[in-house]
Parts: sequence; C-alpha cells; structure tokens
Amino acid sequence: MKINLSGHHVEVNDSIKEHVEEKFSKIANHFPNLISLDVIIAKEHNKYQVELTTNYEGARISAKGADSVMYPAIASAAKKLDAALKHRKGQLKANLHSKPVSSAPDIAHEKVQEMNLA
Repeated sequence: MKINLSGHHVEVNDSIKEHVEEKFSKIANHFPNLISLDVIIAKEHNKYQVELTTNYEGARISAKGADSVMYPAIASAAKKLDAALKHRKGQLKANLHSKPVSSAPDIAHEKVQEMNLA
C-alpha cells in the first residue's frame, strides 16, 4: 500500500513517516485490496488534525482524528479508518448472500379448494 503523507503547518520528518507506516501496516495486511492512502497532518489552533482518505472496492472512505498531541491523533484516525473499512467490507459480504424473496401469503381456503378431497 502506498502512503501519500503531507503536512499542513507541520514538518513531516522521518520519524513521523515511520510511525505512520507502522500504524497502517496492520490495515494494509487486513485489507490487501487497498492501493493507496492519503494522509494529511495539519496543526491549527494548537491542535493536530489527521485526515485519511482512500478508495476501497469502489467507495471513497475517509476518517479524521484530532488531539493536542500528534501521535494520539494519528492513532485515533487509524482506528476510525479501520472501523470504516470493516463496515464497508461487511456491506460487500452482505450483498453476496441471496435475500429472501417476499411473496404473497397463501390463503388457506384457496389451498383447500385446490385439493382433491373426493
């Protein structure tokens, strides 16, 4: 999985890159169909905001995390992204199963008339 990491009012250094890659390696193992992940780390009003976006099975999935410290903000966003991906995967699995077909209920007196009781 390719991770596109950018910072807004934050200098992205090697330790941040390593931390982000470590956090999202588990998600990459659970969801091998993920091709890329966009990570934007911003600092506004002494608060770090992490925004994650990706495409998974035809749907755009995003998650946001915020905290006064950068690393818990990354962890929060990663947890939310994992939950969103699991939800999408569940939706896709549910669509594979056949749904029960609703039909008109059989009326008892019609059934009795069709039967040959002679």
